[in-house]
Amino acid sequence: MKTLVLLSIFSLYGFVSVYGQEKKYKPVTYPASYDAQIDVVYTVVDGWEGRMDLYTNPNSSTPTPVVMNIHGGGWNHGVKESQTGYGSFFKNGYAVANVEYRLVDVSPAPGAVQDVRCALIYLFKHAKELNIDTNKIVVMGGSSGGHLALMAGLLANNKEFDTNCPYNGEIKVAAIIDKYGVTDLLPLSYWKSAKRWLGDGFGDEVFIKSVSPLYYVNHKSPPIFIIHGDDDPTVPYQQSKALYDKLLEYDVKVDFLTIPGGKHGGLTKEEKSLFSKRMWTFLDDLGLIPIMN
Repeated sequence: MKTLVLLSIFSLYGFVSVYGQEKKYKPVTYPASYDAQIDVVYTVVDGWEGRMDLYTNPNSSTPTPVVMNIHGGGWNHGVKESQTGYGSFFKNGYAVANVEYRLVDVSPAPGAVQDVRCALIYLFKHAKELNIDTNKIVVMGGSSGGHLALMAGLLANNKEFDTNCPYNGEIKVAAIIDKYGVTDLLPLSYWKSAKRWLGDGFGDEVFIKSVSPLYYVNHKSPPIFIIHGDDDPTVPYQQSKALYDKLLEYDVKVDFLTIPGGKHGGLTKEEKSLFSKRMWTFLDDLGLIPIMN
């Protein structure tokens, strides 16, 4: 059995073209009881195929929770294959959906928002065959991926960005894990990545607010776990502080883990351990850790 598992893992090594060069990424290590579906097409837009990797447990007697992960990269670079650390999610009985989206060279804002919404809707539409519980969807991302995770979850039933994937059902996530994500694009006019992603909408305050998670917070918003270093040179710490304050204002369940002196990601081993413990305590308090079967 161990030999079979290793074969299934090493067959998933991804080779991705980055700036004209192929880069090799570590494979995702997943339990023997899980199925892996790689490069599942969740949407097609003008010939571009949105793909995600799915790791699901068809053998679970009850539908499993699922985490939808969104990579970062300033909306201009990054690939889903760079995301591999799902061990604690598998250990806690989660399925995983690892999502790619249109980068700015393919589509400026709101293209990436439309894509992550389509990926989320795919999970709702295919929940039965994937054996996942749509009442236990957690959306997670870091940096620009954190921004997109927040947008995907905070939009809820606001379907203004769902034109590529219409869905009549209710859209609601159980929690969002926001790792040093952008929450308000209005004050980031100096940030080259933001200006480039916003494109022609850069000077339009109404449009900028429409793609900024902060402006979607309300009393019905899902619980959010936030982590951010208070010396982040890329995404200002104040971005997460503003989100935290607004969540408190609307009485939304939130936990905010500040990393003293922390930069943009790059957590130490101890900080990673603290993050994991706090995150899983947060999810456990929400009833989002299943009884393993």
